[in-house]
Amino acid sequence: MPVPNTGNFVTFAEMNIFKVKISFEEKGLEGVELPIAEGESVLDVCLENGIELQHNCGGVCGCSTCHVYVNKGMDNIQEISDKEEDFIDRAVNPRINSRLGCQCVVIDGDIEITLPDQNQFLGH
Repeated sequence: MPVPNTGNFVTFAEMNIFKVKISFEEKGLEGVELPIAEGESVLDVCLENGIELQHNCGGVCGCSTCHVYVNKGMDNIQEISDKEEDFIDRAVNPRINSRLGCQCVVIDGDIEITLPDQNQFLGH
């Protein structure tokens, strides 16, 4: 069967797009709702949209500065690894719903998160 002529267009596989609702602990910042693609991390979405989320290690699960709280949709992100758990233990004010933004990779569905006050990181 011949391939149809698509001209100069490139065909991409269908990508699932979900929503991430972001709240901020920092006073004066209003929450936002942004699209997040399947396989994309919370850290990437924040950086792409001008939201400051510290990431001293460059987003490779080597520190705890991109620490976030997942309020809803924990089942919609990749499972936590032992390495991530170790770094969360070092985060400022960790909670039961703490995750690292670089490791919050959406796999299926919407999520809601809160970003801790980023002013707590000196030198940034």
